[in-house]
Amino acid sequence: MEEMEEELKCPVCGSFYREPIILPCSHNLCQACARNILVQTPESESPQSRRASGSGVSDYDYLDLDKMSLYSEADSGYGSYGGFASAPTTPCQKSPNGVRVFPPAMPPPATHLSPALASVPRNSCITCPQCHRSLILDDRGLRGFPKNRVLEGVIDRYQQSKAAALKCQLCEKAPKEATVMCEQCDVFYCDPCRLRCHPPRGPLAKHRLVPPAQGRVSRRLSPRKVSTCTDHELENHSMYCVQCKMPVCYQCLEEGKHSSHEVKALGAMWKLHKVVRDQISHCTVKLRQTTGLMEYCLEVIKENDPSGFLQISDALIRRVHLTEDQWGKGTLTPRMTTDFDLSLDNSPLLQSIHQLDFVQVKASSPVPATPILQLEECCTHNNSATLSWKQPPLSTVPAEGYILELDDGNGGQFREVYVGKETMCTVDGLHFNSTYNARVKAFNKTGVSPYSKTLVLQTSEVAWFAFDPGSAHSDIIFSNDNLTVTCSSYDDRVVLGKTGFSKGVHYWELTVDRYDNHPDPAFGVARIDVMKDVMLGKDDKAWAITEGGITKGATVGVLLDLNRKTLTFFINDEQQGPIAFENVEGLFFPAVSLNRNVQVTLHTGLPVPDFYSSRASIA
Repeated sequence: MEEMEEELKCPVCGSFYREPIILPCSHNLCQACARNILVQTPESESPQSRRASGSGVSDYDYLDLDKMSLYSEADSGYGSYGGFASAPTTPCQKSPNGVRVFPPAMPPPATHLSPALASVPRNSCITCPQCHRSLILDDRGLRGFPKNRVLEGVIDRYQQSKAAALKCQLCEKAPKEATVMCEQCDVFYCDPCRLRCHPPRGPLAKHRLVPPAQGRVSRRLSPRKVSTCTDHELENHSMYCVQCKMPVCYQCLEEGKHSSHEVKALGAMWKLHKVVRDQISHCTVKLRQTTGLMEYCLEVIKENDPSGFLQISDALIRRVHLTEDQWGKGTLTPRMTTDFDLSLDNSPLLQSIHQLDFVQVKASSPVPATPILQLEECCTHNNSATLSWKQPPLSTVPAEGYILELDDGNGGQFREVYVGKETMCTVDGLHFNSTYNARVKAFNKTGVSPYSKTLVLQTSEVAWFAFDPGSAHSDIIFSNDNLTVTCSSYDDRVVLGKTGFSKGVHYWELTVDRYDNHPDPAFGVARIDVMKDVMLGKDDKAWAITEGGITKGATVGVLLDLNRKTLTFFINDEQQGPIAFENVEGLFFPAVSLNRNVQVTLHTGLPVPDFYSSRASIA
C-alpha cells in the first residue's frame, strides 16, 4: 500500500487529493489547485480573436496568450522588492516544473457552486503540471471536468489503513493494541504480554522500550551492517583488487594473496563505479512507480460505483499501456557492459546540425532585443508579485541590465521597481485585491530596447499572515508556526502581524486560549514603530479594544476598512457598539498586547462578515 501513496498525491500541492477532477489528459488535480494555476487572456487578445484577425505568430503563441492574468489566492508577509540571482523559494516538492503554488484562500461563496469552481474568468487556460498539455476552458470553466469519485474513495481507504493501530505480536487470539516496542527484540508488546514475556528484571532489563510509532520508524531507519571479509570475518573490506574484481581487507594484502595485482582504495572504486548505482537507482524508481500504479489499479477495481469506475477506466488503461510500453522498450536494459566500456554516439548531434536553420542578423542594431516574460514562472503571492524574463533565443546583442516597471494598481502611470542584471524580481508591499500591469525592457551602453508585452497580475483578495518574531518584544513566546503567542513577563508586551495594510477591507480573528487573573489583553492595529513594552493603545501609534466580554474561549474579530477609514471590533460574532475608530489612514499592522496570563491564536484568510458587506454596499 505504501508504494501507492505517490499516486494519491496532487502534483501541485503535494498533499492527498481533495475533491479531485480529471483533466482531458487523464491526469488529476485538486479543485483548489486547478483554480490556482489558471491563467487568463483578455478578450481583446484571445486566441480566437488573433486567429480571426490573421495576426502573425508571436513569442507567446506556444500558449496562445498575449496578455495574461495570473491569479493567486495565497499570502505572504510584508517587505520590500529586490532582485534574485536564482529562482524564488522552492515550491511544493511535488511540483514538476518548479512553479510555486500556494495554499488557496477561502473567499466567501457567491453562488451555490464550490469556491474552486465559481467565478472562473472567461478565456481561462489551464496547463497540466505533469504532461504540460494546455487547454482553454469553455464557458463552463472547471465545471466541465468530471470529479474523480473513485480516487476519493481509494484515498479514504488508504488513510484509514495508515491510521490503523499497531497490534501486539504475541497475543494468541485477538491481538490487542501494542503499547511498546523493544528495539533489541524487535517485537511489539501489549501491556499483559510485556509483563509476561518481557519482565523488567533479569537479562531483559537493559533492553530499550519505545512507543510503537517510534519503533516503526526505527525499523525503517536501522543502519546496515558493515561488510566483512569472507576469509577474515573480523576484518572489514577496505581495498579493491582490480584484477580479481573483488573487495579485500588489509590482512589479505599482508598474506600476499594479491601482491602482484593492482589494488585501489575501496572508496575511490566506489565513486568510479557510481554509474552502476545510478542505473540501479533509475530502475528502482521506475519499479516503485509501477508498483504504486498497480496497487492503485487494484484499489480502483474494488470500487462498487459503476459510473465512477467507468469514468476513469479508459484513463487507467492508457496509463497501464504506456507503462507497459516503457518497460518493453528497454527500461531495464543495462546502459553499459560490466567492464564499463564507453562509446560516444554522435549521430543525434550530426542530425541536429543538419537540421539547423541559419538566420542573418543585422549588424546595425546594437540595441538589445525585447525581453520575453516567462509566464510559467510569474506568479502572485498574497500582496507580492514575482516576475521572470529572458532574452530571445536568437538575440546576439548582450544586455547589460533590465528595467522592470509596474503601474499603481489602478491603471495609472508605470514606475520603475527594479533596475539590475538579474532576470527575476519579487515586488512586495502591493495592495490586496488589486490588478497590476507589469512590463520590462533591456538596456546597454547604446540604448534601451522596446518594452515587452504587458503582463496583468491580480493580488490576493484576502490576507494570510502570522505574527512577526522579528519586530516583537523579546518576552513574547511563539508556537504553532507563529500563529499562537503568549508572554514570559507579567508586564504587557506587544506583538505585530507580518502583513501591513494601507488599502481595502481586511478582517481577522483571534481566539483566547488562556485567560487567568483578569490580565486585560488588548487587540487592534498599530504602526510599525509602536512601543512594544506597554499595553497597546497607551501611545498614539495604536488603536485597540481592551474589554467588553473577553474571556477564555472568546473570539475577537478585527475589521479594518481603509476604504471608509474605520476600525470595528467583534466579540463572538457580535459587534461591540458602533464604529470604534474613524479617520484611520496610513499603513497599519495587526497588533496584540498581552502578559503571561494570556495566550491567543491568530486566524487569517477570512472573508468580511456578510452583514457588513451588505451594509457597506447599501451605504
